[in-house]
Amino acid sequence: MAEHNDLGRLGEEVALKHLREKGFTIRNTNWRFGKDEIDIIAEKDKYLVIVEVKTRRSAFFGEPEVFVNAGKQRFLVRAAQAYIEKNDIALEVRFDVVSIILNSTTKEVKHIEDAFYPVL
Repeated sequence: MAEHNDLGRLGEEVALKHLREKGFTIRNTNWRFGKDEIDIIAEKDKYLVIVEVKTRRSAFFGEPEVFVNAGKQRFLVRAAQAYIEKNDIALEVRFDVVSIILNSTTKEVKHIEDAFYPVL
């Protein structure tokens, strides 16, 4: 398996632990709709929370969260809509990003709530 895939999996494990510690209930991980994937689908309070996890070894090329660009956001919104319809969800929806810097000396987790809003 490619090293970046291993890093991504580690990042998702760190994000899951972080979310659980903050009181989130995890509904699904790596949920797929066609080619689109939602890393984590969680619930907290009155929200269904769609979480994109971005993990990098450093911020040399930019903070991980900046890589959740407009194209990625469209994919997430499309997949979230499919999940909501398939599961008949009646909660408000929020899109969060968990940004992680993870290497041999650093484990930095940044949880950005309401990281973006779907364009209608």
